Amino acid sequence: MKKIAVILSGSGVFDGTEIHEAVLALLAIEQQGARWHCFAPNIDQHHVINHINGEVSHEIRNVLVESARIARGNISDVTLLNINDYDALLVPGGFGVAKNLSDFALHGSACQINEDVKQASQAFAQANKPAAYLCIAPTLIPQIYGPGAKATIGNDPDTAAAFNTMGGEHVLCPVDDFVLDQKRRLLTTPAYMLATNISEAATGINKLVQELIKLA
Repeated sequence: MKKIAVILSGSGVFDGTEIHEAVLALLAIEQQGARWHCFAPNIDQHHVINHINGEVSHEIRNVLVESARIARGNISDVTLLNINDYDALLVPGGFGVAKNLSDFALHGSACQINEDVKQASQAFAQANKPAAYLCIAPTLIPQIYGPGAKATIGNDPDTAAAFNTMGGEHVLCPVDDFVLDQKRRLLTTPAYMLATNISEAATGINKLVQELIKLA
């Protein structure tokens, strides 16, 4: 049975993982007859957002602890991710990718990736194992795969421009489809960069996961 490593960035769209994307992806993995295990960096979140009013809450939360809420405890520190145990990688979106896994939300194309997340992700790239990035997560790709990597965040012009500035090659893509960089065995889909509801997000995610498992 194929096994997929999933890297989370917290719990909640505005300061962590986009929960719908994560759950849809985990469900799709199981429906394709594969297994999953989640990982996250053991660090404090950049900040905590009240998801009712959008205001910053003055508290401290840990990315690994919060991600465990989504994974129901089926999760480990990303430093423990051994790629020999996994056939593919998947990274859901959410602002946690741009605030916790990297600082893209603060610095755009001049961003840096959390070193542990970067090492784990690059290990899949170097081993030529397939990987999938959803929503805003493709902003990590140029620093992981180097110049020329093809990916999509949908059609947002500012984010696409930042992706290209970092050395990637952005490809426009509708919500119900995905982009495959065959050379790098790399898949991306817009998900909630374009989706207006769960069903729309599911259309592209399901297609992407089906292809990811096929490639694994």
